[in-house]
Amino acid sequence: MSDPPRASTGMASPGQGRGYDAASIPVREAATVLILAERPGLEVLMLKRNARSVFVGDMWVFPGGAVDPHDASDRADAAVAHRTDREASAILGIDAGGIAYWVAALRETFEEAGVLLAHAAAGGPLVDLRAPEVAARFARHRDWVNSHEGDFIDVVEREGLVLDGAGVHYVARWVTPLGPPRRYDTRFFVTAMPLGQTPVADNDEAVHHEWVSAREALDAHIAGDMRMLTPTVSMLQRLSAFGSVEEAMASARSAPSDASADELVRIRFGRDGVDRIAYPGDADYDRSSADTETGVIRWPRP
Repeated sequence: MSDPPRASTGMASPGQGRGYDAASIPVREAATVLILAERPGLEVLMLKRNARSVFVGDMWVFPGGAVDPHDASDRADAAVAHRTDREASAILGIDAGGIAYWVAALRETFEEAGVLLAHAAAGGPLVDLRAPEVAARFARHRDWVNSHEGDFIDVVEREGLVLDGAGVHYVARWVTPLGPPRRYDTRFFVTAMPLGQTPVADNDEAVHHEWVSAREALDAHIAGDMRMLTPTVSMLQRLSAFGSVEEAMASARSAPSDASADELVRIRFGRDGVDRIAYPGDADYDRSSADTETGVIRWPRP
């Protein structure tokens, strides 16, 4: 997938007045995570965005957000276990800085959903928050980070933890189309929900969380009960092909570590709703747009 368009030399304040230049909107890097669990069937954690949010307000999304400068620091790089920046960058097809996407994904998961994908530096299982005193301590950490008074990596270091780089797998990339006041080049990841933790929406960016099967979520989207963007719908369509967390995770682990098997996703002309996504092999794939909105999936079908 080619690099998305970057900021042009458009008007000084893009998005305002008659001089609006859609191409002047900078494309921000972002990361988001599908967190999977058996409940007892395969379900995914989804968050409902605050209706007051500037971007995708009132829509259903996976935990995630923009990559921040702190996510690309040497400290953040050192805080990720079993995934180096060189490895991460090679997987994403960039020269350097790939580990920042993993850090952003794990930070946003903690900030928005209260789920911490980390374990002790010496190894062992992921953090268990069932003990009330532990849960209360990490809730304070989360409030401290969400208030912008503290830093996520500070929390990781203070608790003697490392982030779980090995259990979080890259599965897709989507670039939002020209037009919106904010644009993102988003990397999608998938992981399994850790034992001993319970997601809780932050009641700021996310006002509600729901465990739902991919098929139920897609049906709710078609019915108008869960509004979603194309990338979210596309990832739910792929998730619906799997029968269990282990099957979905095994597929993600088996994906090539480069772009050799990436599927270029296209958008059908003149179609609305979930059916507007076209995949290689679909009868109308060649009649679909490769320009309107771009996505690639690196998550092999079972």
